[in-house]
Amino acid sequence: MDADVIVVGTGNAALCAALAALDSGASVVLVDKADASLAGGNSRYTAGAMRFAYSGRDDLVGLLTDPADQRLADADFGSYDESMFLADLVSFNEGAPATTEQRALVSESLDTVRWLAGHSVTFEPIWDRQAYFVDGRHVFWGGLTLAAHGEGSGLVDAETAAVLARGGTMVLETEVTELVLESGSVVGVRVTDATGPRELRGSSVVLACGGFEADPEQRVAHLGWHWRGAKVRGTPHNTGAGIRLAIAAGAAAHGRYDACHATPMDLHMADFGNLDLPHVERKNYRKICYFLGVMINADGDRFVDEGRDFRNYTYAQFGAAVLEQPGAFAWQVFDSKVEPYLYEEYRFHDASFIEADTLDELAEHLEGVDSVRALDTIRQFNRAVDRDASFDPTSKDGKAASGVSPPKSNWAQTIDTPPFRAFPVTGGITFTYGGLHVGDHGEVLREDGTAIEGLFACGELVGGVFLAGYPGGSGLTSGAVFGRRAGNGAARRA
Repeated sequence: MDADVIVVGTGNAALCAALAALDSGASVVLVDKADASLAGGNSRYTAGAMRFAYSGRDDLVGLLTDPADQRLADADFGSYDESMFLADLVSFNEGAPATTEQRALVSESLDTVRWLAGHSVTFEPIWDRQAYFVDGRHVFWGGLTLAAHGEGSGLVDAETAAVLARGGTMVLETEVTELVLESGSVVGVRVTDATGPRELRGSSVVLACGGFEADPEQRVAHLGWHWRGAKVRGTPHNTGAGIRLAIAAGAAAHGRYDACHATPMDLHMADFGNLDLPHVERKNYRKICYFLGVMINADGDRFVDEGRDFRNYTYAQFGAAVLEQPGAFAWQVFDSKVEPYLYEEYRFHDASFIEADTLDELAEHLEGVDSVRALDTIRQFNRAVDRDASFDPTSKDGKAASGVSPPKSNWAQTIDTPPFRAFPVTGGITFTYGGLHVGDHGEVLREDGTAIEGLFACGELVGGVFLAGYPGGSGLTSGAVFGRRAGNGAARRA
């Protein structure tokens, strides 16, 4: 054999599978068609946030890169127990009960993050995006508090170092083209590299090579025609190969193939994430402060309740909503009152925006938009704002705009203080939700519920984790939880 366990992919889920297998004493080879510059899959493009259940400060401080950070004395992390995490997941299920996969994600989330910390992965409080400084305290909101040190790139680098230190091997620029089956069991993979085709043999194979978000034809087939032109936020290599290989071997498709994670992005961002930029700059193409203003489409209309919930719980859906608008774009409009609350991405040197001293002038310069209707929409919104309620970005403040369609449920402030700014956005797809049916140990299941011997899966390939939406920070945690499961299961078989 080339290894006890062959892992296909090099992202967070793949690395967690490899790390768990190595912990169990198995030998591991990771295979990826990416070269060194793109190794790490989608995980390298993320902001590194990880959502997990915790009881309070004591569950967090031991995970931190700098537990002596002076700001911690004034930090209010609150608590986020398992029932809260599960409720957040179920709130996106469109009335369906919690899935087996969601319950597993929640119950194993804290232990998995602690396990990562035991392998030299450290975390930092998300001071700039998940906390507001109120009455002398850094008040965290939305159940999301920590991100990996160095964001997604830092997470991948730390996990890779841990895998290599334990004897794991990485084989890059090598594409897996087929699973090798003998007597119904998976015993390896067929690959192609610069030297041509060959086989890699192992007792177990773990598929951890992402969803189909980078394939425009599959996006159209599963998500709809308007997804063909979506910006792809991550790697160009996630084209659904793992799903296709597994289904060809008899695996059951599972989960919502017609839903995905997306987010509003700068309209003029290049397709695919730009890893040439430092991670602190890559994140600046996101535009997720819509809750502080309004979003206007080409017809000059608002089309979502921008303040329906914290942006942690809406951005993955609102990215899709933008793509569904005429021309697949919208403008986010703000006035100067909210400028202190806007994330740094709105001040990024490469951010696309227009600025004007009057709303009339701003409307005239909204390219591609019915300017007369847009101006009327903003004025109607201003008249609908509740002037008596107080604005509070750390809670769902109930400061609403009522009597307009759609309403704005929270954080509604009149757009009346110049200068005014508007930012053009489109939808950027991050990952898809449909995948495979896996068992409690990461084993890939057939339609009849039996396991395909020797085949395991994790990461985006696990169907049933997210249905119609996504609470921010759950994706990396899901990759780690199900990666660890798959690695343990694959090593046990080996």
